[in-house]
Amino acid sequence: MNDPMPDVFAPAKLGPVMLRNRVIKAATYEGLSRKGLVTDELIDFHVRHAAGGAGMTTVAYCAVAPDGRTDRRQILWTDEALPGLRRLTEAVHHEGAAVAAQIGHAGPVADPRSNGHPAIAPSRRFHAATASLAKAATHADLDRVVKGHAHAGKAAIEAGFDAVEIHLGHNYLASSFLSPKVNRRKDEYGGSLENRARLSRDIARAVRDAVGDRIAITAKLNMDDGVPGGFRPDEAVQVARWLEADGSLDALELTAGSSLLNPMYLFKGDAPLREFAAVMPRPIRLGVRLAGRRFLREYPYEDLYLLKDARRIRAAVKMPLILLGGVTDKAGMDTAMAEGFQFVAMARALLREPDLINRIKDEPGTRSLCVHCNKCMTSIYSGTRCVLVEQPA
Repeated sequence: MNDPMPDVFAPAKLGPVMLRNRVIKAATYEGLSRKGLVTDELIDFHVRHAAGGAGMTTVAYCAVAPDGRTDRRQILWTDEALPGLRRLTEAVHHEGAAVAAQIGHAGPVADPRSNGHPAIAPSRRFHAATASLAKAATHADLDRVVKGHAHAGKAAIEAGFDAVEIHLGHNYLASSFLSPKVNRRKDEYGGSLENRARLSRDIARAVRDAVGDRIAITAKLNMDDGVPGGFRPDEAVQVARWLEADGSLDALELTAGSSLLNPMYLFKGDAPLREFAAVMPRPIRLGVRLAGRRFLREYPYEDLYLLKDARRIRAAVKMPLILLGGVTDKAGMDTAMAEGFQFVAMARALLREPDLINRIKDEPGTRSLCVHCNKCMTSIYSGTRCVLVEQPA
């Protein structure tokens, strides 16, 4: 006899944590931290989403090392940062929601000019968006990154977080090792899928060893890089199986695309080329206008656009899965539950309407007002938001 379909608005356990519902505010880099520290604006951002009904909101992006930031303003796990992080978690808890910290290392996506540190990658490569060269990571670099994730997990507990989300997607460092297009190494971290998955598995195990079952551990895993020769769905199925067998994670959030090579493959919808060019530094602005369309490609939007690939992971593993990508209404949430996903994650729709979850709960026919113009992507430099609506004072 089949189990009844879960109610997306009923309480649900994620590892050791009880969430008030199965809807997670996905990590969207807020652009509101300063000098690696929490600001009142960052707290207000997450309080809005907590008050708006999310079962859990995710703080992005909390780097595990200074060279792992995409921007020097991003939060680092330092003693100086912990008081602000505690204020943030306490404020979110006051609204009845749980709160996760997304932890990771940007690798080849990091901006060395902003960070003042060289970027690292599986293999030496040029990054056009930052006009910089990433160096091949040494074994000492990788050991440092693994330990940095473990430290972040322990610090997250101290700061009052309910969960950490390990970033294994978008060709950030761990994801770039998974990708045969980016990873050209000849050692035990390159070549076979088992070798390319070594760093991701080592990171997840290190975090589990560090935190035990005191908080939930999830990971954001790419299913498809969206580029020829990149990480593919069949490889993602095997990596998900390994991560499940390792017992390091409480859930997987499934994603796609490459911040390094094809960012719009994740977002779908419009590619705001003109708006991106306007916020770029002058040396890069002209290049974006002339050649940006090759990098910012347009893909048609449809609701639940990652479901097709996510079904393959769902069929291969028993562990809880979080469906991301085009979740905008109750019908989509119910489809995810009916297909065996334990949680759904929402991002752009909640930037447009932070209270959308509460309104869908009260009126199941409510539809998101998000038009998938993706202009919110260009606002990360001044505070991530929907640029089509007036923001609260």
